[in-house]
This record gives sequence, C-alpha cells and structure tokens, in this order.
Amino acid sequence: MIACMLLSACGAKEQTSPEIARSSNESATSTQDKQNGPTATGTEETHSTDSQSEADITSEQETLGDDGTEATADNFEKKYHMNANYYIKPNDKTSESKVVLLTFDDGPKEEKMINGLIDTLDKHEAKAIFFVNGYRVKSHPELLEIIHKRGQVVGNHAWDHEDLKKMSSTAAAKQVTDVQKIVKDTIGVEPQFFRPPFGSGNEALKATVKKNGMLYMTWSNGSLDWDKSTKNKPEKVIQNVLDQLNPGSNILMHELPWTVDALDELLTKLEKKGYTFVDPRSIELEAR
Repeated sequence: MIACMLLSACGAKEQTSPEIARSSNESATSTQDKQNGPTATGTEETHSTDSQSEADITSEQETLGDDGTEATADNFEKKYHMNANYYIKPNDKTSESKVVLLTFDDGPKEEKMINGLIDTLDKHEAKAIFFVNGYRVKSHPELLEIIHKRGQVVGNHAWDHEDLKKMSSTAAAKQVTDVQKIVKDTIGVEPQFFRPPFGSGNEALKATVKKNGMLYMTWSNGSLDWDKSTKNKPEKVIQNVLDQLNPGSNILMHELPWTVDALDELLTKLEKKGYTFVDPRSIELEAR
C-alpha cells in the first residue's frame, strides 16, 4: 500500500494541485520573491509581535521544560522511532503504540490557514511538523515565525518544490542546506526533519539529510488533500486518512482551506478510535 501511495503522489505531477505543482500566478510571485527578497504581507496577514494573543503566550509557555529552558528536539525524551516504512513506533512497552504523526507540507502560505490549523492542534493538545519550502520562507518569514512561536515543529521540504531525485547531488544538497540556513536565520533553530517533494529521493540525498542532522521521511498515510478529487471536500480528506489508518501512521496533509476545515473533525474521530498524537520532538533522528 505504501509503495502505491508514494507512486500516486510522485506520479501525479501532471495534476494541478498544491502538492504537485504551483499555479502560474504562484510561480510568477515566487520568481519575483526570489529576485526581490522578503516582502510584507497585507494588513490582514501581518503578525503583530507587540500584541500576542493569550493563546500564543500559552503555547509558547508549553514549549518550555521544567527548568524554564526551551523544550527543543535535542532535550526532549525520545520515546519513539521511525521504521523503514515511515511508521512511528514506540521504543518500549511503556510508550503508547496507538499514535499518529501529523504533518503539513508546502508552506508557509497564509496566516489565516496557519493559525486555523494551529488553533485546532492546540484544541486537541497536538503537535505537528510543518514541512516548509525555502522560497516561501524567503517571501514571508513572519509566517514561519508564527509556526515556531505557537509551539509547532518546523521541517525542511527543500527550497523549491521540485524533484530532487532528478537533480545532481550538488544541486539537491543545496536545496536542503539553503532551507536549513534560512530557517535558522529566521527562528534561531534548524529543522530536524526532512521530507523530499513528491517523496522522491535517493541515497545521496539521504546522506546529505543525515549529514545535516535530520531524519529523512516520506509518509505512510496520504490524505490526498492535494488531489483534485478532494478539493473543497473536507469529508474526503477525513475518509482518506481513516481508510489508511494504522498504529504509527505518518499522515501527509497540506496547508489548504479544506484541510483546515477537516482537521477538527478528523482529530476528534482519531481520538474516538483511541489514537493520540505523537510529539515530533519525541522521535529519534535515526530510523530503525
């Protein structure tokens, strides 16, 4: 099933979807952003650091350890690991096995959607990995700051959303390291998780990811929220996830309006089935 899912996502590039291809307007904007550097968002999308909401402050406090220091992936107790099929498994019998890993690719895009996703994650006391593209961070670094300040985990999704397997090893490595740098420059920490666009990579790319201190992963459960069959259909997003659900599912989702709409009901259904949400920071950075 996993092989089919990967082939489906990787082979669907011809479809018009957020995961597979940018729209012509977005490509034009991206090109301009890369030439001109970071730009400010409009008034409605501007994140004010001077007037943090109570929820933002609470979320930041929850990222602190007992000693008041930031609870980073480095000092978090590692209770889980990822296996060769990208499932999340407990290290021993004392840790809950009926867990899922929540992930969102292709951001950061819009403040409203980011806050919508995180509001729901906070409601369910869940943490997720937001896998970001470097060109988007360059355009709107303030959106990356929202993800970080609200206590969620930032992952590396390469600079451009292109097939790294088709690039030279040098070019692919630059796609990885450039994101590490811009994220570190923006929020002060480097990503510790990497997901290649389309789930497409090779041994050279995996070696680069490991050299940069990250865990390489694709996914084991595809919501298909990027596919045209799911557009504007949150109920389809939910059903696609439930149809593939297993203990340790590594769930692929995206920063999309219908995914925002689906998330609360999805997490509620998962909880009713007895699932909890693994904190990415508790996952070892070596697969086994």
